[in-house]
Amino acid sequence: MAFGLIAVALAAAVFYVDTFTDIEGAIAVLYVVTMMLAAQAITRIGLLVIAATCAVLTLLSYAMTHADDADLQSTIRMIVALAALFVTTMLLLKTETSRLTLHSINSALKESEARYRSIFDRTRIALWERDYSKVRSYLMDLRAQGITDIKAHARANPAVVDHCVDLISFVAANEAAREMLGPESPAVGILRRPTIPRHEKFLDVLQAIMDGETVFEDKVQIQSDNGEGKLVLLSISFPEDPSAFNRVVVSMVDITQREMALKALAEAQAELTMASRAATVGAMSASLAHELNQPLGAIVVNSQTLLRWLDRDPPDLAAVRRSAERMIRDSLRASEIIQNTRSLLSPSSNKLEDVSLDRLADETMALMEHELQRSGITVFIDHQKPHIPPVSAVKIELQQVLINLITNAIQAMDEAGSAERIIRIAMERPDIEHVCISVRDSGPGITEDAKDKLFAPFFTTKATGIGMGLSICRSTLEARGGTLDGTNHPEGGAIFEMRLLIKPEVEHA
Repeated sequence: MAFGLIAVALAAAVFYVDTFTDIEGAIAVLYVVTMMLAAQAITRIGLLVIAATCAVLTLLSYAMTHADDADLQSTIRMIVALAALFVTTMLLLKTETSRLTLHSINSALKESEARYRSIFDRTRIALWERDYSKVRSYLMDLRAQGITDIKAHARANPAVVDHCVDLISFVAANEAAREMLGPESPAVGILRRPTIPRHEKFLDVLQAIMDGETVFEDKVQIQSDNGEGKLVLLSISFPEDPSAFNRVVVSMVDITQREMALKALAEAQAELTMASRAATVGAMSASLAHELNQPLGAIVVNSQTLLRWLDRDPPDLAAVRRSAERMIRDSLRASEIIQNTRSLLSPSSNKLEDVSLDRLADETMALMEHELQRSGITVFIDHQKPHIPPVSAVKIELQQVLINLITNAIQAMDEAGSAERIIRIAMERPDIEHVCISVRDSGPGITEDAKDKLFAPFFTTKATGIGMGLSICRSTLEARGGTLDGTNHPEGGAIFEMRLLIKPEVEHA
């Protein structure tokens, strides 16, 4: 109001002096001062009204004083006054536009800061704001001196770590951060604690800053005020603008329970895998008894033959030698059968080797011969596909999966009482990186309810099953970069396909 009243009074004074006094000069130019004072109290429209009013007063004063004796000098003074009013009005309008824009930007910035602060304070993720500007300047100075490996520099200068920690200052922390480490921890700084072994993680953070990275993320073992150890996922977002390093956001997510659960799950899966192997060996025991009967029976026959050749006079040593060689051959066969069975339970038999799929199928059929004969099942193996290379795999693992799939097919056909009992095993090479083994049966197929849960742990359609066989089979193949899928064949029955990498990507499963 004060600026407005002063502007009105000044405009009246200028008009009076310009109209009713004998002072010669561009008095009307002083309306510019009126405009500048009025601009402090009125809006853009009001400013235009005042400018128009001042222009009218200038013209009115000119008409009243020079209507009869207008000369060039007075006309020029009027034009100068009007031009000054116009230019001043344009500048004031532009200034007002800039002021409104700046006000809008400041309002948006305040709203953004309020939203950020609300998220920062209320989120359940532990967050800190830290000032890394000083430590960044220190690291950039080291880089300018030719030092690019902060770990090597720290080994040569042990005091560097403590110095860098001192350069990092605390700005703010939310409630979740105080709950995680205790109320005093954010102010002191977790990087001072001996919870990061040999400062390796802290040096990794410094190296990320020195290398100009925008994000650092790693698992870190920390310790709260009450001495409780926690495993957290530490994440730091570094700004691209060096001037913004005074407020760097550091977040921590407690993953202790998750890691413990994953460890327990891995241990349980390992135990279940071992149990599955043991169950597989148990199921194969009848087949082994049948398989061992042949070499053991042959050994007995050859022993009796050897004794008869020895009882001759003179003994037929050539025939004795042939019988002994056959006994050795059959003994080695029996030993190989037993060794293959024991290797299923051996935790150390996980070395990759070149496995011929044709030979694998034949050996598996030999092991399961008794079960197949007992159920009256005929197996057809497609050996006609060319260019099936050996795969680099753990033979026992593949054999276990194949045995499990064949056993499931046998049980499905037994339970359904299928009249036609056939298992077809086919091998093909769908591309240059994979080979595929399919096991198809002539049973009732997979029900609609079971399709989506077929490989889920503990899901089973058998009265005495535990539901881990197919789950373990899929996990075994996926650990080597393969896949296992099951569906119904268009011509009837179920078909399971093992897709294997010829050279697995994962060497340590």
